[in-house]
Amino acid sequence: MHSTRFNRPVILTRHAALRMQERQITEAHLLAVIDTGETRFKDAAHLWAFKHLDGRSDNLICAVLVLENAVIVKTVMHTFTPEA
Repeated sequence: MHSTRFNRPVILTRHAALRMQERQITEAHLLAVIDTGETRFKDAAHLWAFKHLDGRSDNLICAVLVLENAVIVKTVMHTFTPEA
C-alpha cells in the first residue's frame, strides 16, 4: 500500500492487521481513511486519521498513525469519537 497524501508506503503493525480483520476493514477502506479522512496531529509524527465510510454502521473509522519513512499504522478503530 502507498499513501498519496503522505507520499510514503503504508506499513501495518501486526496489531493493526488483526484489528482490520476483526472489524472487517479492507486495505481500500484504510487507504481512504489515511488519504482523504480528517486528521488530528498529536505532534509532528503522531496523528489520528478518521472518516465516515458509507455502508458501515460502526463509523467513524480511525487509524492511529506514525509518520516516519513510511506511514506506520499502529491500530485501527471503529465507532471512534474525536476529542474536542
